Amino acid sequence: MSEEAPEFRKTVPTPRAADQGATPDEAAFALMEPRDQLKTLLRAHMADRPFSELSPVTFDHRGASLIGHIMLDTLEEQGYSIDDFDAVGALTAAAVPIVCSLMHAAASRGEALDGFVMDFVYPATKGPSIRGKRVILVDAWLSEKSYVQTSSLVTLRNGNELSLDFGIVDAQGATVVAIASLIGGVDIEEPTVRVIDPVDDTATDVPFIETFHESELH
Repeated sequence: MSEEAPEFRKTVPTPRAADQGATPDEAAFALMEPRDQLKTLLRAHMADRPFSELSPVTFDHRGASLIGHIMLDTLEEQGYSIDDFDAVGALTAAAVPIVCSLMHAAASRGEALDGFVMDFVYPATKGPSIRGKRVILVDAWLSEKSYVQTSSLVTLRNGNELSLDFGIVDAQGATVVAIASLIGGVDIEEPTVRVIDPVDDTATDVPFIETFHESELH
């Protein structure tokens, strides 16, 4: 007796908001440019919040579909096309959904982009091998203001966290080409992050790219 192949439920396209009796706010949202849509979601969540890991936006179906494309566009505007890096790595747990969004956005453009996450329990990375790859390290919100110990450029610059990240990436034979954040708060024209190699104390200035500045969202 032969077994029939399982049938999978087909995905039915979701009607556009304007076509299904949407409220005025929903209809207006649907007509916005993608960057403005994402800014609207971030602003609504960030109201009266000095800091957030942004999970209500990064795990929102609308945010997840927007973040990857907007960040890829921002990277390209700053001189980093999808051909200039091979993988994106989450600096913190807050960045994991962002890495997933970037991977899916790249795939929708016909490009292959791997992802990984830093593992501090056993200094390593989780995900496909990054040996020989050019990587961009990603976080949700990196600011000069030290709101959260593990998600702050103050900590990353003056502490050992980012140096440890670079040491781990370097030990695995990969190269960090930039650091990118969905929200940034660095008030210099061409921001960089100085990283000190924990082995030989050499300093490296790495470009820092922010998709939105804090001032745009408050």
